[in-house]
Amino acid sequence: MSGPGESSAERLLACEGVQRVPSDKLELFQLRDFAGADLCADLVRLIEQDRRPSTLADAGDDRYFRTSETCDLDSGEAAVKALETLLFDLNGIDPAHGEPLQGQRYDVGQEFKPHCDYFNRGGQDWEKYCSVAGQRTWTFMIYLNDVDAGGATRFKAVKKMFQPEVGKLVCWNNRRPDLRENPNTLHHGMKVRKGLKYVITKWYREKPWGW
Repeated sequence: MSGPGESSAERLLACEGVQRVPSDKLELFQLRDFAGADLCADLVRLIEQDRRPSTLADAGDDRYFRTSETCDLDSGEAAVKALETLLFDLNGIDPAHGEPLQGQRYDVGQEFKPHCDYFNRGGQDWEKYCSVAGQRTWTFMIYLNDVDAGGATRFKAVKKMFQPEVGKLVCWNNRRPDLRENPNTLHHGMKVRKGLKYVITKWYREKPWGW
């Protein structure tokens, strides 16, 4: 049975259109047309209003590891509320365990090099990011636009690439069945070659979000 900060393969696959990548290495799913075009356009406008350079936990010396721009979305916005409702209806995760929705904007040449979404135990920011809400459990990512070229999300362990499409959702469990972090969730937000790429990411935690 899933904990309050988790979804499950059974619940997701019960929703029409959800597809699972056939692998026992990780739980990885996609759902096309999860969010409507009008909602996606509203979210893009919000990202454009407040975008700033993206940052990293446990940032190393590679200044080009994550070159996108980021926006923390206001929970009071109608578009944010609408997307949160869609996510809860799909995954059933207690909203108290969710981080605020984050938007990302990638211009030509920008990327997020291969990484996992969970925090590294013993890393310099482990205590800062995990002392209150615990480790990240699930990731739900929604593409907000079609990209002219590039911008795919690549999961090397299962040789799977997801191309950006308006409203398409990709989600995965960041942990193994024994609740250890799963390194097979390593993924690469590949460089945009032409146009812009807009994405929304929603992360969930083991404990209620208390920041």
